[in-house]
Amino acid sequence: MFIHDKAICESKNIGYGTKIWAFAHVLPGAKIGKNVNICDGVFIENDVVIGDNVTLKCGVQIWDGLRVGNNVFIGPNVTFANDKYPRSKCYPEEFSRTVIEDGASIGANATILPGLIIGKGSMIGAGSVVTRNVPPNATVIGNPAKIINYNTNNLGEKVKSDPKNKALNVQGSQLIEFPNYEDMRGSLVVCEYEKHLPFSPKRSFFVHSVETDKVRGEHAHIACHQVLVAVAGSLSVVVDNGKDRDEIVLDSPCFGLHIPNCVWGIQYKFSRDAVLMVYASELYEDGDYIRNYDEFINYVSKK
Repeated sequence: MFIHDKAICESKNIGYGTKIWAFAHVLPGAKIGKNVNICDGVFIENDVVIGDNVTLKCGVQIWDGLRVGNNVFIGPNVTFANDKYPRSKCYPEEFSRTVIEDGASIGANATILPGLIIGKGSMIGAGSVVTRNVPPNATVIGNPAKIINYNTNNLGEKVKSDPKNKALNVQGSQLIEFPNYEDMRGSLVVCEYEKHLPFSPKRSFFVHSVETDKVRGEHAHIACHQVLVAVAGSLSVVVDNGKDRDEIVLDSPCFGLHIPNCVWGIQYKFSRDAVLMVYASELYEDGDYIRNYDEFINYVSKK
């Protein structure tokens, strides 16, 4: 490892290849992995764990309670907080635990509130104020930070509700076109279950009145298949099989998106008038849900 002669490193738990540059200060209890680059003016407290291949740019303070995964980028002057109700000379029994998961990137001058999870592969825009957990692979910006897209193969542009373009990277997922009949009285869309769906539904439900900044789904099913239809308005759907991701814009009742079992599904960017209808192959069973992304990755990796 390399420690600049104008840096202070009191910790003995520093990984091979790590570089600590001028005016950085690392307290004794900190644990820092391999090949970490700690730039000028960084301060790292005691109850801190930092993984491998992490970059901490100038002016960052890593306070007690932070856990930083591998391959994380933290930009200049990013601010972390670890106490929701700070008072001078008043200390909580334990500081809030903030977790930055593997592969996440945080842009310059962003502020991260205490006790949050910044998901794997996520991206936080410069200057953003993050007030709630960031899902894996999401990009968030603003104050308060809101999701603007996910790290997908196509960012919603490649596949839309268009019969000329139905190819998806996530195998098993597909857009289904329903017959549409139009005349001077209006339009009629038909769905005959055995003819138009890849399964015979056992239930259906509607999702409506979702605020535009809210996210639905964020789970996978062990057995259940679903077909999603935007019967009004529009929304974006992300499908993820653990290796590939697609983002699909649903904006017409003439099309449904088949999400097979063992595929992670997310719905967001709901228009104010959006109504989402879901056909499900199985009755509701809580044990059929995988609600944690890491558990989902572990599950599909063993299949």
